[in-house]
This record gives sequence, C-alpha cells and structure tokens, in this order.
Amino acid sequence: MRSYNEALILNQQPQTLGQVLENDPTVRTSYGFGNAAEQFVIRGFALYGDDVGLNGLYGIAPRQLIAPELFQSVQVLNGASAFLNGAAPGGSSLGGSVNLQMKRAGASDLNRVTLGYTSDANVGGSFDVSRRFGEGGAFGVRINAALRSGDVAVDGEFRRTLVIGGAFDWRDDNTRLFLDLGYQKVEVDGLRPKVTIGTATIPAVPGATANYAQPWTYTDLRDVFGVVRFEQDLGDNAMFYATGGARDGSEQGIYGGITVLDTATGAANGNGLYVPRTDNNEAFEAGLRVKLGTKVTQEINFGTSAVWQVNRNAFDFLYGPGFAGFATNIYDTPVAAIPGSASVGGDLDSPFPISRVRLLSAFASDTLGLLSGRVLITAGLRLQDMQVKSYNYYDGGSLTNTYRKSAITPALGVVVKPVPGLSLFANRIEALQQGPTAPLDALVVNAGEVLAPVKSTQYEVGGKLRLGTFEAGLSLFRIDLPVGYSVDAGAGDGRLRFGLYGRQRNEGVEFTLNGEPVKGLRFIGGATLVDARLRRTSGGLNQGNRAVGVPEWTANAGMEWDVPATGLTLTGRMVHTGKQAVNIANTLEIPDWTRFDIGARYVLVAADKPVTLRLGVDNVANKRYWASAFDVFSAALLQGQPRTFKASASIDF
Repeated sequence: MRSYNEALILNQQPQTLGQVLENDPTVRTSYGFGNAAEQFVIRGFALYGDDVGLNGLYGIAPRQLIAPELFQSVQVLNGASAFLNGAAPGGSSLGGSVNLQMKRAGASDLNRVTLGYTSDANVGGSFDVSRRFGEGGAFGVRINAALRSGDVAVDGEFRRTLVIGGAFDWRDDNTRLFLDLGYQKVEVDGLRPKVTIGTATIPAVPGATANYAQPWTYTDLRDVFGVVRFEQDLGDNAMFYATGGARDGSEQGIYGGITVLDTATGAANGNGLYVPRTDNNEAFEAGLRVKLGTKVTQEINFGTSAVWQVNRNAFDFLYGPGFAGFATNIYDTPVAAIPGSASVGGDLDSPFPISRVRLLSAFASDTLGLLSGRVLITAGLRLQDMQVKSYNYYDGGSLTNTYRKSAITPALGVVVKPVPGLSLFANRIEALQQGPTAPLDALVVNAGEVLAPVKSTQYEVGGKLRLGTFEAGLSLFRIDLPVGYSVDAGAGDGRLRFGLYGRQRNEGVEFTLNGEPVKGLRFIGGATLVDARLRRTSGGLNQGNRAVGVPEWTANAGMEWDVPATGLTLTGRMVHTGKQAVNIANTLEIPDWTRFDIGARYVLVAADKPVTLRLGVDNVANKRYWASAFDVFSAALLQGQPRTFKASASIDF
C-alpha cells in the first residue's frame, strides 16, 4: 500500500482526488459518461467513485468528484481487496482500491490559513485548525474547510467547491473513540465531455484548452457523510473494534454527449441527458483482533461487516425528436439549444428507488508467525451474502429483479523476510463483485438493469526492499474478470443489449520506488507493464485482442529537491502513459503520451510566523493529447488537461 499524505496534497494544490493519484505510476484517471465523475484504472480494471473507501468503509465517501482537502492520507492498495474490505458495492475495485483517511488532531496545535489560485480564474482559500485538550491531550478536535470558485484552464469550464470537515477523538489507556464528519458541495458548469468515436479513424486532438461542451451542461453534487469508530483494548493482546458510517448524497445535472462523425472536419452529433439522483448509504464493521504466542505467534482477526445502499434516480434523454440529437463540432463548437425530451424514465421531480443493495459478510483470518516473524503465513475466509433489488423506471418503481448470492472467498498469503529490509511475498485471493449496471442509453434495451454478481481470482508474487528511507517494490500479477459490453439485441432495429459476454485477463509487472535516497532529495515513481487481453469472446470474435483503454505501460517520476540553505524547494514530475486500444476490435488506438509538471515552493518567516509560497505548472508544454480511452460502454476518449498554473500561500500561526 502506498500513502499520499496531507503535506503532498497541500503542496501540490490538487482540486480532485484524481489529481492526487497522478503521482501513482500504477493508477490512471478517466471520466464517466458525460458528467463530472472520476473513475480510476488500476491494473487495467476500473475503480468507480462509488467504491472509494472512507476510513475503511465503502459507500460513505462522495461518489463522483472528491475534493482532497479533508483527508490526512490517500491510500492506494494494488490488487483484489474484497477479502480485506468485503465486496465493493459498485462492482469494481478488482485491480486495486483507494481508501481515504480523514484529518485528525495531531500532537501539536495547528492554525493554518491558505489562499490559492488556479488558472484561468479559479481562486479560493482554506483554513485548518487542530487542538488537543485535557490530561495528556486525551481529547482532540480538528476543523478544516476550503472554498474555491471560478473558471479553470479549459475554455468555459467553471468549477466551485466547498468542503467542511470536523474530526473529534477521545482516548485513554484502553479506549479510543473517533467521530469524523464531512460536507462537500461541488458545481461544474460546461464540463469538457468525453468524445465518442463514430468513425473508422481517430480524430486529431483539439486545441489544449478547447471545450466542445454546451454552456447548458452542468453537474451539481452535495454530500453529507460521517464515520464513528470505537476501539477497546481487552488486554495486552486483544482489541475489540466497531465502526459505522453513513452518507446522504444528492446530485443532478444535464450531461453532454458528443459523437464524432467526420474526423477530417470534426463534425459531430450532440445530445444531453438530465439525471436527478439521491443516495442513502450506511456501512458497518465490527471485529476482534487477538495476538497469541511468543516463538510461534498468531494474529487472529474475525468479525462482520454490512453495507446498505438505496439509489433513487430518473433520467430524461435530451436527444430531440427521433433521437436525432443536434449538429456540433469538436474543433469549432456552435452553441445549440437544449434538445427536446426523447424518452423519460422514472419521476424527474421526486425520483423513486431504482436499486437497493445489501451486502453482508463474516470474516476470519489467522496470521502465523515463524522464525521470529521472518515467515508469516496468512489464511482467511470471508462469507459474503449479496442481495440486490432493481426497480422499473416506467411504471412507478415496481420491483423488476431480485437476486441474492452467497460465496466463500478464501485468501492465502505468505511473506518471507530472509534479511532485514527485504520481504518476499505471494498471495492467492478471490473476490465477489456486484455485476455491472447496463448504461442509461436510449439504444440499450435493458438500460439500468443490474447484472448478477461475478467471482474472480488473483495470483501475485513479488518483493519489497527498504534501504534506510528509500523503498522499492516489485510484483507480478494475474487477474481474470468477466467483462460486460453491449451486443446486438437481435430485433433488427439497431438496439443493443448489455451483458457479461467476455472475459478479460490482465497479467503484468509493477515496479515502484519512493523515499529520500539522499537528504533533501525525495522521489516518487515507478512503472507498470500490463498485458490485458480478451480471453473469452462470443464466437471467438476479438479473441486475444487488447482490452479497451488499458495502457500497455505507464511510468511516473516525481522529484523534490530542497536547495541547501535557501528555504527553496524545486519540484518536477513526468507522467507517461502508453498507447491504448479504443475499440474491442483493436482497429483504433490512441498513441502514448508524456506530460511534464514543474513547481517550486519557498518558506520564509514573516512576523515570526512561517509562510509558505507555492507555484506550480502542470503540463508545462501545453501538450494536447487523448489521455484515456477507458470506457465500459463505448469507444470514447478523454482529452488531457491543458497547461495549468497554480499558486498558493499558507501561513501557520
């Protein structure tokens, strides 16, 4: 697991979780359909925003865009994690997971105010206050908030974000109690959408700042969430823990879709989709950890977890008469009127439940330690029960489908430490995922249907080497997953049906480096090679082809250098992504791309208070490129962000 801490977030000034994860060589970011919804690609598989964890719980973090200011750390765990955390309710996280830890009060008091700017005209500020009270600092409080608003570097794209977080904790010698609360409100107007490819060639990339969105497209997101955790030491070798959380989410927007019809001219067809949605989620976990033995040790962990989710939504396909859409162009985009409604599903004014998810599990694991802890053997089982109910959009929400499936997902792992600082490991782990949901597309006959769960298996071997403050990791992995896509529905009218018609096998090698090889010089980087292939296809069509949107290889190199005796730190980062297949037939692909970021920060003293000045430039060459072809529904491309200037000043007092 790699962790990106609050100091990195403060210094790099990211506006979204995806911008934090740009530091990771094994993670790449894409968008959802046409809305402001980040999804992540780890080991060639999707991690949806629905499945980003918060303090170890699913469904509690905001699901579309996540502002990073509230978090003490962003943790990336590569590989299947369903045994560790239970099945992900959104049906993703097979290739890896991301967990967010809320900020909490530290040992020292903190008073910090920050003002920031992001080009072209996005300005804002934040504050962060932390205190400990009582004997021995038993009670802790941390309150932080951020507000930023204005146009960003993409022409005509406006973003406003407000976040407020509060963390409260109390502890004595044997008991610990934590309460974390958060509020987030995000508005995005004129989001530059993904571009669906309706031609036999890939269009040239528009200008770096070009925006082919319509001015009437928008996304409004609001989330209220919280987590409480209780820990009780039952002795020197046993601890009981229980944690629970809830989220109330609301979102609505008119999302823009665009399909290129002529690559030479950029002529395209546009449409809109209005979706109001609310979510009510709860999650819970409790367990007992016990450590036994001296020469031969055991660490036993057993408990239970549960996730409940209710999704209420509706949709209005704004395609105009006959689903004709409207004429537009990705190179010279005209302003078009909002198309009329072509099809409505659900109650737009008061959406009713479309799906209810209940995930229950019981787990037990035992880690056996031999040879003074130099050999660790972990075995575990998780019994998972998954129940999903889906409801009809068109008749007031009648129950259309219920499935319930249980499975035992075992895990086995071995760690060997032959010499200090070196660990060799191997694991086999199974996972159970909720099946994907058919896309809300006018051409899909089973739009909105939630498919049955699927089971997968991962094998992995590797090692980690630590030399002082510098660490290197190497792993080889193989993961198999059933794949969903749309095929002809057989009615002869061009309509499609979405289902699990294929299998994808991802095999690869990951190499990571991080730490401080010499004093004052810090490095984060590495590379990933992934061979993602379709191994089981209908009638053998596309058998052995590369999976859509999975780069052949990715690489990162980020460095910071503290210039001696100056208070100045220089930063630089290289991000490289290999070529990607755009369609299942592999007749289309986008080329590899490389982006460079630079920056600096300077610490000075003003009125006996430390002041930190920061300046950064992302995509310093203003390179225009197709960043991602990852899309679970169609051949669609996401354009990379243009050159973006960032500046901020913080004072601690």
